[in-house]
Amino acid sequence: MDIGKTAAPERPAPVPDTPDTGYRPSAHEQERQRYRRSRKRRHTWVSTLCTLLGLVVVGAAAVASPGWERVDSLFFDGAELRAALPDLLRGFWLNIQMFLVAEVLILVLGLLIALVRVTRAPGLQPLRLAATVYVDVFRGVPTLLLVFLVGFGLPALQLQGTPSEPWILGVIALTLSYTAYVAEVFRAGLNSVHPAQRNAARALGLNERQAVRHVVLPQAVRNVLPPLLNDFISLQKDTALVAVLGPLEALRAAQIKADYDFNYTPYLGAALLFIAVTIPLTRFADRLQRRAARRTWAGAAG
Repeated sequence: MDIGKTAAPERPAPVPDTPDTGYRPSAHEQERQRYRRSRKRRHTWVSTLCTLLGLVVVGAAAVASPGWERVDSLFFDGAELRAALPDLLRGFWLNIQMFLVAEVLILVLGLLIALVRVTRAPGLQPLRLAATVYVDVFRGVPTLLLVFLVGFGLPALQLQGTPSEPWILGVIALTLSYTAYVAEVFRAGLNSVHPAQRNAARALGLNERQAVRHVVLPQAVRNVLPPLLNDFISLQKDTALVAVLGPLEALRAAQIKADYDFNYTPYLGAALLFIAVTIPLTRFADRLQRRAARRTWAGAAG
């Protein structure tokens, strides 16, 4: 061996162009994943069979009851439902219109009230007090009672420019009621954002308004989106309360048809229309809640 010569360094192994960085679970972990999938399928089958069995038992008990024939003729008359369906659809379109108009108003007013309540500016103390009184009062009044008060009390004032259309009065009542609830949801979302977020935005050069608009508010809305959807699901159903004022929405159309034919199947048709809208909204709200929970757990684990 020549001591005067230094050994040449070993050349590193060539790095492949596309390195394989994928995670390969062990055999034990693969077996555990297969067991979890099989257990999930088994639980799905068991829950499905139990649900079907429960429905069969309830249906059999209803059919075997002494008054089933009368209930069947009064509530499950297919011909009566087909005859009433056009009027129900026209009435339900009015429900959807009331819901959409009220939803926009509620979002805007609820956010404004929430911003007023969380502000700490001394000059806005009268507004904060007024917002607090508004939320306390209108959350305490039942929505149906508020529909009566607005629907019959507002026109009685005979003020110039007062709307006279029953559905507009109903939208006003629903807006007054649900704005109080949505304002509290927004306020909870604003308070859920850590103060460090606001401080960091101020440290980056944003003023107070910019920090709220670009940093605090987006996080607050994302945090309260599931409960907001739940409130609007309730709002969609409560548009039927406006029927007491007389507009031809779905419940009122069903009532007129039922009183004319002495058959209650139109009520069932109106209920199915509301269900067709509320169930997809409910499932969407549940999905958002699960996503928010996963994001929370992931943040806690990180």
